Amino acid sequence: MPSPRKKKPAFTFKKLIGQVHLWLGLASGLVVLVVALTGCILVFEEELEPVIYRKQMVVEAKPEETRFTVDALMAIAQKEYPGAPVRQVRLEPAADRSTMVMLGNGKRLEQQYVFVNPYTGKVLGKGKIEDRFFSVVTNLHRYLLAGSTGKIITGISCSMFVILTISGMVIWWPANKNAAKQRFSIKWDGSFKRVNWDIHAVFGFYTSFFLIAISVTGLVWSYEWVNNLIYTLADGKKPKAPVVVNKAPLTAKNSQVPGLYQSVYKATDKVYPFHGKTFITLPAADSVAIAVVKYDEEAVVSNKASTVWFDAGTGAQLQTLPYGKLSQGNKVRRLVYPIHTGSIYGWPTKILAFFVSLFAASLPVTGLFIYLGRKKKVKKKAPLQPAKREPGVAALQPAAVS
Repeated sequence: MPSPRKKKPAFTFKKLIGQVHLWLGLASGLVVLVVALTGCILVFEEELEPVIYRKQMVVEAKPEETRFTVDALMAIAQKEYPGAPVRQVRLEPAADRSTMVMLGNGKRLEQQYVFVNPYTGKVLGKGKIEDRFFSVVTNLHRYLLAGSTGKIITGISCSMFVILTISGMVIWWPANKNAAKQRFSIKWDGSFKRVNWDIHAVFGFYTSFFLIAISVTGLVWSYEWVNNLIYTLADGKKPKAPVVVNKAPLTAKNSQVPGLYQSVYKATDKVYPFHGKTFITLPAADSVAIAVVKYDEEAVVSNKASTVWFDAGTGAQLQTLPYGKLSQGNKVRRLVYPIHTGSIYGWPTKILAFFVSLFAASLPVTGLFIYLGRKKKVKKKAPLQPAKREPGVAALQPAAVS
């Protein structure tokens, strides 16, 4: 007699992972779609902003000596919002770019901006920072335009996405060598159902490392404990942010030094002669020094920033903190943003991040098609067993199956 077939177990680890993958995908799909699509746009924020706001940000380049001083540009911007104090000045290294001045109290998005032509002093544009295109896209990306509630939702969905990526790799993993041959390529000439599954699973496998890198770094903005974990693993604890104070309290006399911010700007270029954007941040308190941050755009890895502090009354240099002297935790933390946006190695990684984010946006769609296209397993009816014969009665036979 032939040996009976072994019954497949009704419940396996892979089936459990499949259920987890299914329900987490259905729960987070819409949020993942929105976050991924907005992420595609934010990858090229630096390149697209001067295109969208060309009239505000691009000017005709002229000789360096014809530029207005930083102090004069700040005064022009101040006239546009007399009641709002200047908080920060962004100075671009390119000769054909305008100067951006930010004013107001409170958080950055609650402030106003003014773009000024550094050669003519003409105001090119102004408004609320929160109303700018990329501010809105960032708000949608991080908070779903819903504030703290949106932050909770995106944080949970991002956590789910990490689990989805890992569980997807488990589901994709082939059971044998024959199955492995079909898991590394897409059968483009197959049915819609097959092609859809291949796009979801095969591309998912190839992009899994990048998807995890983008989603895990995204958790840094959702959860403070994830942010602190970086410092704990690197340094043992999170270092305190340096607070540099002025040598003497500001008075009406020493707070009006002519050309103070122009001298601060020029001094920063001498301390850090590399090419890059410069941000001059004015102190919110009279006792705190002026902080100037300059980004090294000549570095192979992006987001390398060095800081120098100046006395807010005299303009004297007080302290420097070049990128090379940052703690290990701070250096790792500065890598989070370029890894998340793909800007870490410039255009090549930006293009990669764009397509990975675009694929991430497709996952909820292809996953939904897989869910809707599943066929319920039809249980086969057990064949009728011959009835026990009674004396003089023929046994009932099942009808023949055609």
